[in-house]
Amino acid sequence: QVQLVESGGGSVQAGGSLRLSCAASGRTFSYYAMAWFRQAPGTEREFVAAISGSGRTTSYADSAKGRFTISRDNAKNTVSLQMNSLKPEDTAIYHCAARNIAFIGARQAPAEYNYWGQGTQVTVSS
Repeated sequence: QVQLVESGGGSVQAGGSLRLSCAASGRTFSYYAMAWFRQAPGTEREFVAAISGSGRTTSYADSAKGRFTISRDNAKNTVSLQMNSLKPEDTAIYHCAARNIAFIGARQAPAEYNYWGQGTQVTVSS
């Protein structure tokens, strides 16, 4: 079992930056691929970024490429999402997720991930 706790959300103006963090407890952190998903009101949960257990492989949604960077520190059991050039459409609850395998799959869907945090709110105003 893995417990995930997100932090770092908040309110920012368009063009600003935020850094989200997710602290994990449980078994060996490097065994798990990690990801960030987000969900805005009235929409389905959507993929943002993922990183393999080693940190060597990453994957991004088109909406995140060039603006967001996912990273992890296996010594500290944390995964982070640096978000730059934020837009109002980035407003959502951001969830950290863990997958019971170290590799990133070809399909980045919520069903591929086994453990979820409660989420942290990100609000971007224009």
